[in-house]
Amino acid sequence: MYMRLAFAVAAQLEPEILFVDEALAVGDSSFQKKCLDRMGEVGREGRTIVFVSHSMSAITRLCPRAILLDRGRVIDDGPAADVTAAYLRSDLGKMAYRIWPDPAAAPGDAVARIRSISVIADDGASGAQVDSRFPVVLEIGYEVLQSGHIIVPGFDLYNEEGICVFVTADVEPAWSRKPKAVGQYTSRVTVPGNLLAEGTLVVDAAISSMDPATVHAHEREAVAFRVTDGNGRHPGHATSEGRTSGVVRPRLEWQTSLREESAVEQHSERMHR
Repeated sequence: MYMRLAFAVAAQLEPEILFVDEALAVGDSSFQKKCLDRMGEVGREGRTIVFVSHSMSAITRLCPRAILLDRGRVIDDGPAADVTAAYLRSDLGKMAYRIWPDPAAAPGDAVARIRSISVIADDGASGAQVDSRFPVVLEIGYEVLQSGHIIVPGFDLYNEEGICVFVTADVEPAWSRKPKAVGQYTSRVTVPGNLLAEGTLVVDAAISSMDPATVHAHEREAVAFRVTDGNGRHPGHATSEGRTSGVVRPRLEWQTSLREESAVEQHSERMHR
């Protein structure tokens, strides 16, 4: 509540320079949205905002320029998308594996808690960097503390610009209508090769239940991984050079056929000779 009040007062004073330090670390999603909207208004009014945060999506949404600091030293300075990507690739950012050994500190509530999250590359190792041509597995370990709930794990994937690439949840018939007993569970989902575009992807993880819909755990920016083009060029755009644009880059099936000229077209061509 102190953070909410402090931000509300500072935002209404119309200062020339507004320092905002981790304001989005507290409060619910509604408060965070109000913060982002208000900071956007201040920026459009021509005033300066110094926004300190570990939220990559918020930084890329609000800031054209970002500065990466480590123990008071400037590590990187440039366009927000480039600096956030460098942060996520470094040891300072999110890694491809998270674990909560202490159940009391694990994200969740009295019904279910997240215990681990992993990005697993095609070779079975923890995938801080994955080849875009091959599948990548997202794995979540969780503990069900109360029986009788239809527990649904899920992931949200965001790119470096904070754009949601896709959302996936375990809605397979084997578990989507079946309450889970108390115990430890591991769920995996495979993202096929030749789908993800190059760049850094940040993963949110959640544990929900159905009937009624309830979110028991939501770990934002839990892990991150880097997608690289192993061929050095997009296999679906074999003649293109450099990084391919787009949120995803699926390799789609194309068909080409040689169209035979109709009798009308042949007659027209003879008349023009």
